[in-house]
Amino acid sequence: MATSANPSRDDFAAMLDETLGNEADGGFEGRVVMGTVTGIENDKAIIDVGLKSEGRIRLSEFAPQGQPHGLSVGDEVEVYVDRVENADGEAMLSRDRARREAAWDRLESEFGEGKRVEGQIFGRVKGGFTVDLDGAVAFLPGSQVDIRPVRDIAPLMGIPQPFQVLKMDRRRGNIVVSRRAVLEETRAEQRQELIEKLAEGQVIDGVVKNITDYGAFVDLGGIDGLLHVTDMSYKRVNHPNEIVNIGDTVTVQIIRINADTQRISLGMKQLESDPWDGVAAKYPVGMKMSGTVTNITEYGAFVELEPGIEGLVHVSEMSWTKKNVHPGKIVSTSQEVEVMVLEVDSEKRRISLGLKQAQSNPWDDFAEKHPIGSTVTGEVKNATEFGLFIGLDGDVDGMVHMSDIAWGISGEDALALHRKGEEVEAVVLDIDVEKERISLGMKQLEKGAPAVGGGATDGLRRGEVVTVTVLEVRDGGLEVQVGEDGATGFVKRSDLGRDRDEQRPDRFQTGQKVDAMVTGFDRTKKPNFSIKARQLAEEKEAVAQYGSSDSGASLGDILGEALKGKN
Repeated sequence: MATSANPSRDDFAAMLDETLGNEADGGFEGRVVMGTVTGIENDKAIIDVGLKSEGRIRLSEFAPQGQPHGLSVGDEVEVYVDRVENADGEAMLSRDRARREAAWDRLESEFGEGKRVEGQIFGRVKGGFTVDLDGAVAFLPGSQVDIRPVRDIAPLMGIPQPFQVLKMDRRRGNIVVSRRAVLEETRAEQRQELIEKLAEGQVIDGVVKNITDYGAFVDLGGIDGLLHVTDMSYKRVNHPNEIVNIGDTVTVQIIRINADTQRISLGMKQLESDPWDGVAAKYPVGMKMSGTVTNITEYGAFVELEPGIEGLVHVSEMSWTKKNVHPGKIVSTSQEVEVMVLEVDSEKRRISLGLKQAQSNPWDDFAEKHPIGSTVTGEVKNATEFGLFIGLDGDVDGMVHMSDIAWGISGEDALALHRKGEEVEAVVLDIDVEKERISLGMKQLEKGAPAVGGGATDGLRRGEVVTVTVLEVRDGGLEVQVGEDGATGFVKRSDLGRDRDEQRPDRFQTGQKVDAMVTGFDRTKKPNFSIKARQLAEEKEAVAQYGSSDSGASLGDILGEALKGKN
């Protein structure tokens, strides 16, 4: 019998009921709903959420591992409907998924308000750890576990504790949390409370917690302060461990509190009497005393006069004779030295000391033992283009200018006669203690040479015009001699004539005789001559003699007549 193409009334009702039922059931999927526990079988709970069939959820989803589930028949619980009906005709439900969805809703709200959340660290993953936030799983980076690196995470596992949500993405299911942020915030709050109880100038006890090259960190009861090495003692401290050790209880004074950075600066020397009080009266300028070299630098050496009082011996004040040498070649650390106070600046806490001033001046000693005109013996230390440097008694040097090496030859030829290391004799021509210069002469010791400091120069007078013979022509002027065996002297380049074109040494020749005026004597009583001064004196005389006539003659005519008369 053929089946009717038109459905019966009962079939239509069944189809309608099925359609309506499917729409109602379909509205449950993907939602968190309330369900009732209707039974517990083995390791599963049977849950009725009002669908055609019940669903089953493992009891482990209702309690952490190893803990009782605590469910009873009739209890109402929130579950997540994954599917209304599976292949076995049962509803597919999940307690974990329900907890996650609820947790995400709560976390999004708390994250937006900046609140802390509570969770438990339960696992380790690459780069960090996993945290259970009451159903939602978050990632805790290793760097965000604690303020300082944590070697053993075990004591922190499974313990409910607060976290700060740093980032969350519900679509991707990512949550990043930080335990460190919570600790830092809590620590900052605690530090602020402690800082408010402290005041600058307050004296307090603390425990040395850590030591660095620049100071020590002292625990003041929950907050650290820095005791800088320069504030440990008035005396020089090379390293903090010379004064304190880790674990020491120290009494310190609070020097400064920075409310913005919450940094505290501490001091120990501030609790001692300041050795710089009255230092100017205690160490007057010119006072000599002993001290200990504490530090050596490129520019000098520091000498401790007493604990807390140091002075600087600049490199220029270290030795009378050793110039341009490193201070370490003159003194050594811990060496006892005698020094003289040169300057005291109490405000800047500076004392300038002299090492060489505490010793006799070798230039004074030499001048006392070897007056001008005395003969000395020494070794040629160095030969330069202008003379010889001779090593003398007292570790001082004297110089023989090339014009004072030998008679009758040029300075260059005279220099070529001597070599470094040679022992020579010389006469002292001049000593300048202030400039630390000793002028020597070797040719003055030759047979027949005029005596230094007197003799042939005694008959000359300032302003006298004499005839001199050119002994040597130099770039700077002429070396000349009065007569055949008279005094020798020098005519500077600027004194060779009135006009610039006359002031050329090369217009003179050795052996040439010229008239010059005696303009003065140097410290060795050696005369200075001037052709220019002679010319000016002659012009003045001519004007005085012929200038009074009413002839109307010019200055040139007057000078011409004067010179004609002299000829």
